[in-house]
Amino acid sequence: MKRALARLLPGGVLLLAATLLPSLGALRESLPALLPVYFYVVFGGGILLAWRFDRSRLVLALLVLALADRALLHLGPSAAAAVALLLPLDLAALCWLSERGLLTPRGRVKLLVLLLQALAVALISRPELAFVAAWLQYAFVESAWLSALGLPQPALLAFALALGLVTLRFIRHPTALESGSLWALAAAFLALLTGPVEPAFTLDLATAGLILVVSLVETSHGMAYGDELTGLAGRRALIEALLKHGDRYAIAMVDIDHFKRFNDEHGHDVGDQLLRMVGARLGDVGGGGRAYRYGGEEFAVLFPGKSAEEIIPYLEALRVGIAVSAFTVRGRRRPREKPDRPRAGAGRKKAAVTVSIGVAEAGRQHPTPEQVIAAADAALYRAKKAGRNRLGT
Repeated sequence: MKRALARLLPGGVLLLAATLLPSLGALRESLPALLPVYFYVVFGGGILLAWRFDRSRLVLALLVLALADRALLHLGPSAAAAVALLLPLDLAALCWLSERGLLTPRGRVKLLVLLLQALAVALISRPELAFVAAWLQYAFVESAWLSALGLPQPALLAFALALGLVTLRFIRHPTALESGSLWALAAAFLALLTGPVEPAFTLDLATAGLILVVSLVETSHGMAYGDELTGLAGRRALIEALLKHGDRYAIAMVDIDHFKRFNDEHGHDVGDQLLRMVGARLGDVGGGGRAYRYGGEEFAVLFPGKSAEEIIPYLEALRVGIAVSAFTVRGRRRPREKPDRPRAGAGRKKAAVTVSIGVAEAGRQHPTPEQVIAAADAALYRAKKAGRNRLGT
């Protein structure tokens, strides 16, 4: 839940800023002159960045938003109903589609569909096809409240469907890109509520694009500095953190005992479950420690401003807590949804899990981060050699 909320925060802040900016007196008069620059920087730079990182879904989503803005700006109110219907459905579909290169056969099909949609919107804006635009504004029910929103009911239905699909995608995969899709859909909805009369719709649509670009940057940062499996920070983040904490800190290297045997006996999927469990326990360690996935079954915990002696009680509590709580091996036939009355012990068995820990602190003997890590690794090796499920210093 904490990770999901953290993912949602940046997009919400950007959308709130875009909503409040037009009300500032200093920017209200200069906003029309700044919007074209904002538009081309976000969509031009964003498409190039997404192309560079081989994110075809993001390239297409940015194209959808940019084409929607140009259609509302140049094709007039007759095209607004078509844009309001297609935009949310496109964003929802792209959120669920798998990543494929734009130059692959499937990528070319997606581009073709997008171009055909742009052509259809342009044709609908012509006077001789005004009856099509009228169909897109059909009212399913008589409601003064829905009419006050200013969007056709087919478009409102499309946004409701898209919101459900994008929210479901985020629940199943709470990543930065899925969070960006959710906030981009909200920004697109605000843009269409504004209508094609005021310049604020370009601000909202460009902000939707900016949210997607920021989500790409977050994703790239997470891949470089985080561990997707456990949710902990990775080795690179640890090395950078060590350079920021001066010469007073302690490090604990934590290794799961007999992990290779566990993997061979239960399979790599269950081994991943064990890594996530241990990572969660390390994430809750006390004493101001921050856990990192160092590699394989090895973790590191950094305690800024602490000595080795000060952190031993917290690490001992961690070691004992893992040892006394047996790990539940999930059976292969375990249902995805928790049943109302689960059978006792059905498809489950317990496995004993222990960890060994090595501790070292920065000081005259170990003045550099590399030496502190090496000393903690040596202490870990001594703990394992002494029989495992121990803490070595």
